[in-house]
Amino acid sequence: MNLLITSAASPLAQLLAGALQTNHSVRLTERAPTPKLANFAVSALGHDLSTNLLVRGLDAIIHVAEPLPGESAGEQIDHLTRCTYNLCMAAEAEGVQRLVLLSTLDLMTAYDPNFAVTERWRPQPTVEAPILGKHLAEAVCREFARGHRLSVVVLRLGQVVQADQVAGAPVNPLWVDEHDVAQAVEQTLTAEVGPWTVLHIEHEGPQARFSIANAKRVLGLAPEHSFPTV
Repeated sequence: MNLLITSAASPLAQLLAGALQTNHSVRLTERAPTPKLANFAVSALGHDLSTNLLVRGLDAIIHVAEPLPGESAGEQIDHLTRCTYNLCMAAEAEGVQRLVLLSTLDLMTAYDPNFAVTERWRPQPTVEAPILGKHLAEAVCREFARGHRLSVVVLRLGQVVQADQVAGAPVNPLWVDEHDVAQAVEQTLTAEVGPWTVLHIEHEGPQARFSIANAKRVLGLAPEHSFPTV
C-alpha cells in the first residue's frame, strides 16, 4: 500500500515508518523543516492544492497528529482542527480509502477506574491542548466519516513505551509497547470496518485500565507485550 505518515518529526511517526516500510511504500510529512530529518515532505497541510498533491495516489493516511516542539497551545489546537480538516478534505478529493487517526486514551481517564469504560462511552477531555486537540481532531474526522466520504479508524493509544526499558518499574495501567502499537496500525490498514471506528489500544493484563477486546476482535490484534506486576 502507498501510505502517508504525518508528524514526521515525532518519535511515534519514526517508529511507524520503520515498522511499515517493509511491507508498504511509506511517505512522511511534517509541517515545518526539521533539522536532522531526511526523506520527508514539508507541508503546512493548508487548504490548497499542495495538500491534494501530497495525498494523491495514496491508499491510506496515518495521521499521527503530534505538535511540533515549542508550539503554543493555540498552534496545537489549530493543527489538530484546521489542518486535520484540510487533510481530510484532500483525502476525500483524491480518493484515499482510509485515514487512521492516532488519538489518546487520556480522553477517557476522567472516569472512575472501577468503571468498565469502552469505546462507546463519551470522551471526557481536559482543557490541556494535547488532550483537547485530540478530541477535536476526532470530531473533525467523524464528520467526514458520517458522510461516508472517508473511512476513518481512530486508535486511542495508551502511553507508548518500550517494554524492555520499563521492565522492573511500577506498572502504569495505560502503558502500551511501541511494537504493539505498530502491529495495531498495520492491522488497521486492511481491517474490514465501517466508515467510523474507534478502538482502544493498550497492554493486556490485570493492570490494564481499558479493555482491548474490541481491538482484538476487529483487528485480530495479538499483543506481544504485557507488564506483569513487580
